Amino acid sequence: MTGAPNSGSAIHVDALSKRYGRTLALDGVSFDVGDNELFALLGPNGAGKTTLMHILCTILRPDSGVALIGGFDVVKQPLAARRRLGIVFQEPSLDDRLTVHENLNLHGLVFGVPRKLRRQRIEEMLALVELTEWADKRARTLSSGMKRRLEIARALIHDSEIMLLDEPTAGLDAQTRDRIWSYIGRLRNERQITVLVTTHYIEEVEGFDRVCVVDHGKVLALDTPEALKRDCGQQLLRIVPKGEDNRQEILTRYADRLAGEAGESILLTSDDAFVEALLAEYGGRIRSLAIEVPSLETVFLSLTGRELRDQAAGARESTLAFGKRGGEHTR
Repeated sequence: MTGAPNSGSAIHVDALSKRYGRTLALDGVSFDVGDNELFALLGPNGAGKTTLMHILCTILRPDSGVALIGGFDVVKQPLAARRRLGIVFQEPSLDDRLTVHENLNLHGLVFGVPRKLRRQRIEEMLALVELTEWADKRARTLSSGMKRRLEIARALIHDSEIMLLDEPTAGLDAQTRDRIWSYIGRLRNERQITVLVTTHYIEEVEGFDRVCVVDHGKVLALDTPEALKRDCGQQLLRIVPKGEDNRQEILTRYADRLAGEAGESILLTSDDAFVEALLAEYGGRIRSLAIEVPSLETVFLSLTGRELRDQAAGARESTLAFGKRGGEHTR
């Protein structure tokens, strides 16, 4: 497991903990994100990802531990830390009464970007996310994908060195998702920015520098995608029995290897020796068989389990972070 990059850290997280009542959302989380690194946080609902992102964004205080953004403490130096951040929240945060241009201009004003540079940045960002023709349209008239592209543009109007993207492509179609990752790749190359992303689309992080898997508030694994697949992945065997009797027999015989069922298919954890043994015993009772090599998805499932999680967990974290005026996050 690789806990920290070799070079300097744009983001430093050391033993962060956060509790909501009896629920321990973060339990001593530690990691570093290097300069210009593309870093992903993966975890099921309720894993603590949103709580962690809110702490890094300076809108939620940890109970203990330290988080540094560009060397600035998010608790002791929140304004300095925030100036180095470009943030795209999970929930929409545009002012839909303003036009596309006005949303960008307002953000630049808030961050003190000089007028001439602000105009230049707005033109550059609109061109990048292909919204130049929509500059004078109110944000409420944009599609979900266009709004997300506008939020990415807004995050880069000021001199942000680090981008925090919380589920940036959630709910978008495949074409828009692909376009957004293309923008992020270009920005990273042109401006040498560090990017930290949370996502539920595991296939999106195959090309990332490193992936951190979190669950129940703890870091379970942290390394490059290839290293995670090598060290934590699981080869699966997808088989389709010839009949229901054969199906039930195989399910009973290999219950300890059952990884899941998908339609007619049975997924079993596997290795080369097991494939040979299965064919010798059940070869005549199997309609089809396919070997699935380790992937980030099998890494994720092997580390976090296969049970469904409460879909409201993420919303609860958001409510706790944003809904308590003068509550836990301000103490």
